[in-house]
This record gives sequence, C-alpha cells and structure tokens, in this order.
Amino acid sequence: MGRLNDKVAIITGSGSGIGKEIALTYGKEGAKIVVADFNEDGLKQTVAELKDLGVEAIGIKVNVTNEEDIANMVDESVKAFGTVDILVNNAGISDHMQAAGNVTDEVWERVMNINVTSVMRGVRKVLPIFQEKGHGNIINMASISGLTGGRGGLAYTASKHAVVGMTKNIASQYGPQNIRCNAIGPAHVPTPLTNNMSNIDEFGMGVATRGVGLMTKAGSTQEIANIALFLASEESAYVNGVTIAADFGWSAY
Repeated sequence: MGRLNDKVAIITGSGSGIGKEIALTYGKEGAKIVVADFNEDGLKQTVAELKDLGVEAIGIKVNVTNEEDIANMVDESVKAFGTVDILVNNAGISDHMQAAGNVTDEVWERVMNINVTSVMRGVRKVLPIFQEKGHGNIINMASISGLTGGRGGLAYTASKHAVVGMTKNIASQYGPQNIRCNAIGPAHVPTPLTNNMSNIDEFGMGVATRGVGLMTKAGSTQEIANIALFLASEESAYVNGVTIAADFGWSAY
C-alpha cells in the first residue's frame, strides 16, 4: 500500500468490470475513491467493498451523456475530499459490432456520446483543478480498436480512435503544466460489457474476429487495472500522451 497515498481518484464506470477493478486496486494503494456509475446497485457494491478494505470512498450516480451529471460528479468529489488528482475515463459501450454498411444513427450517436463526448466533458471539468494545483493525471480507456482498424464495429472503432487522439492532444497541450494524459488499449477482456453483447451484426462480427485465432490469450480486469495503476503512479512520471496496447502482442502480428 502507498503508491497513491491520499490521491483522490474519480473512476467512471466503476460499478463493475475493469472500472471496479481499477477502483479496488487504487484503493489498496492508498487512494480516496469516487465510484461513478449509472448502475446504483453496482456502485453501492463497489463502495461497500472499498470500505471493507478501509478505503475512503463515495459513490455518485452519473449518466455520462449528461453534462450536468459530469459537472456534479467533479463538484461532489471536491466537496467530499477537497480536490481531484486522477480522472479515469473508463465508462463506455460497444456498438453491436455494426459494420459501416449496417451502422444505425442511433447506435452511432449513443457510442459517440458515451465513449467520446463524456471523456471531453470530464477532462474539461477537471483541467481547471489540475491547473490550479500544478499537476494532475488523466487516464482514458481506449481499446485495441483505437490502434488498429478492423477489430470492432465502425462506431466503436471511430470512438476509440478519437480517444487516442484526444489523449495525445491533451498531453501535448497541457504537459508543460505538469498534467499527464495517457490511455490503455485492451484487447478482449471478459467483463459484463463484453459478455452481454446482444443484437450482434453478424457480418461485422465475422470480419472483425477473423484474426481472433491468433490472439494468444484474453486479458483479465486485474491485468488492465495494473496498467492503470502504473499510469496513475509516479513510476510513469515521464510517460505522457501514450496509449498502451494491452493485448499480449495480438496487434503485433
């Protein structure tokens, strides 16, 4: 314990899956945790598990497509803990693997709102806090689809490319103010999101997964959380604007 002592971390989508694992991992390293999720049952469970570990934690219900909710999330975090040091933009959704010829406006707009616009709004809200403090850390959840082209549906792939681009832009523009922004690009990690995909576009799924046989293994939520811990800690102090491919070499072939 101690790599994140007294740091205040907001983690969106931390009621389950990768976000929950990041929250638990950060808490064990001394951080104060803000569990932000739309699923009240999930966020309450995460908060309870954190408190059982002796971690200071609060839960805030957040619809990341709502700008007021994001603003309230940050304001309530500051009210509870006095500041924010780390923002993890983890909340996201898939796109049913819809290929370009089959993508619907409804899916496109929802994916962009959750996967892209919410990230921008969260960053925009915390930047003044970080600028006043003279430091801050943003970690975005991208995807291997944000570093490659054909391993997801069109909307999801476009959204994660946007996250990778935003990560570089923020790091470039705010790095001189001691503000870091990095991202993680996982391949397949079994979570409620990936396990409960429905209404799949058969064509899109077929072409996106034709190279899955070359994937060495799936990842675990803990393996991704370990990367998030590295990026949040001072061990990565010289790392800025990078998206780490977390795929055990799958995209290297």
